[in-house]
Amino acid sequence: MDLSSLIGEPWADYGLIDSGHGRKLERYGRFRFIRPEPQALWAPAKPDWRAHGEFVPGSDEDGGGQWHFAEPVPRDGWPLAWSEDDARVRFTAQTTPFRHLGFFPDMAPVWSWMRGRIAGMAEPECLNLFGYTGVGTLALSAIGAKMVHVDASKKSVEAARGNAALSGMADAPVRWIIDDAAKFVAREVRRGRRYDGILLDPPKYGRGPDGEVWRLEEHLPALIADCRRLLDAESRYLFLTVYAVRMSALAIGEMLRQAFADLPGTVEAGELAVREEARGLALPTAIWARWSR
Repeated sequence: MDLSSLIGEPWADYGLIDSGHGRKLERYGRFRFIRPEPQALWAPAKPDWRAHGEFVPGSDEDGGGQWHFAEPVPRDGWPLAWSEDDARVRFTAQTTPFRHLGFFPDMAPVWSWMRGRIAGMAEPECLNLFGYTGVGTLALSAIGAKMVHVDASKKSVEAARGNAALSGMADAPVRWIIDDAAKFVAREVRRGRRYDGILLDPPKYGRGPDGEVWRLEEHLPALIADCRRLLDAESRYLFLTVYAVRMSALAIGEMLRQAFADLPGTVEAGELAVREEARGLALPTAIWARWSR
């Protein structure tokens, strides 16, 4: 299986300005932030960075840390937008305790690719698992998809609904579901449901609303198998992204290849990256695999 890269380019409200020495400097609208980035093994383009805030990680490998602010930043967040063609998606950026800003900008090329897969379909039905604050959901809803958005966090789903309202899509055909993703998919299989596309963006570790434990390496193969049962020969795609785990793109690509061996279509895998504005280099952020027809 050949590997390829999906590289996110800068847009008006987001850009990777510079990176190096284990950190990255990004712009989110009018604000700049410094965050840890283990993949940035090179030297930065400029030695001195000015930012409104920096996330300083804790001493343990599993996370932790806190924000340090050099200039005021709205604690309740500020609006940003992503657009492609005329389908505009608005959402709130915010400094979170988890070092990110309330959405994942490296997913922009995934949003574009999914839009391309369902372009021209009449009311395609798509599923967004581990949907977080809903930018991927709204990116598809904006071009007419009927969406099912699933996340175990009530707070995340509330934020996603808020982003829908901000985008003028409060009344769009979206089912907002607070549930454990694996349990929800298993129920959909029993109901005989089908979808035209599925986006999977699972965490390394998590808990469902009733305390269900999610461990990526342990539970992902069974979830992929159930997702396969929700797709058929007329479906268009399944896209999987994996962050912060000791897996390879070849491994998850082979898992998808075997799971989708009975369906027509193509399985691909590779790296997700963001284009740095200072030098044009690509900073890798995650690995991905996808089936598409």
